[in-house]
Amino acid sequence: MLTYTIRRLGSAIPLLFLLAAMTFFLLRLAPGGPFDGDRAWPPEVKANIERQYGLDLPIHIQFGKWVYGAVQGDLKTSFQFVDRPVTEIIAGTLPVSIYLGTAALLFSILVGVPLGAAAAARQNTWIDNVAMFIATSGISIPSYLVASLLVIVFALWLPWFPPALWEEPSSVVLPALTLAWRPMAMIARLTRASMLETFRADFVRTAHSKGVPEAQVIFKHVLKNSLIPIITLMGPIVANLLTGSFLVEFVFEIPGMGKHFVHAVLNRDYPLVMGVTLVYAVILVASNMFVDLVYAWVDPRIRLER
Repeated sequence: MLTYTIRRLGSAIPLLFLLAAMTFFLLRLAPGGPFDGDRAWPPEVKANIERQYGLDLPIHIQFGKWVYGAVQGDLKTSFQFVDRPVTEIIAGTLPVSIYLGTAALLFSILVGVPLGAAAAARQNTWIDNVAMFIATSGISIPSYLVASLLVIVFALWLPWFPPALWEEPSSVVLPALTLAWRPMAMIARLTRASMLETFRADFVRTAHSKGVPEAQVIFKHVLKNSLIPIITLMGPIVANLLTGSFLVEFVFEIPGMGKHFVHAVLNRDYPLVMGVTLVYAVILVASNMFVDLVYAWVDPRIRLER
């Protein structure tokens, strides 16, 4: 297991470097700049500002200085939020995004697994049809439409939850439901498919022949063994939650990293875009590595095959 972990760590570092390099150079090559707004700066003033932030240096020198600072934990200061270090902005917004993502992940698991299990246990019945209709809609309906429907129903028609902002504990409900809708559908579909395959296994037929109650067969034998493939889905689900948080936080006016990332991209705030991208990349790589390690621990054959 230790060798496997070291190998995974060794592959993660070049991946993070490549992602940072691609983001850095694409930002610099994109049209416009951080100081090309509506206000026209005099050439000498603009040149002084760019010199102050090191934007007059060759692009490869800028990237080298950014990497050197990032290794030491210095992600520079934001262009948009004057004199505020990027690390300070991330430290203030990251807990909000983690809280929202954790709530969405819990909801997707707590709803997706029972939904898929009910569909598999009652295959080709109305329960199966309704469950798969919900799962299909979760995959096909875009997040912004889900957000609009939830706000209309639960904030306007039934004023149970606030439609936006982040002012009370109930403010997390609608954004978390929006963010969890697609992962919930993915988990439900995989749970159903995995359970239907497990139902055909020899040990399940043996349990039936011994007169084991159906509920015990489903929960103790079928569902327990069907959850292993869902572990491999956790990596893509975390990626889905991260990318979906950009839109959800922006729509619901949540002061998380996703909202700041959108504003940073629109305002060409290079240091903030790079800092948030790096944090998201570390979270994504770490979550995928954790999933692989858990799966390797559950199924020792993985350690030998890789």
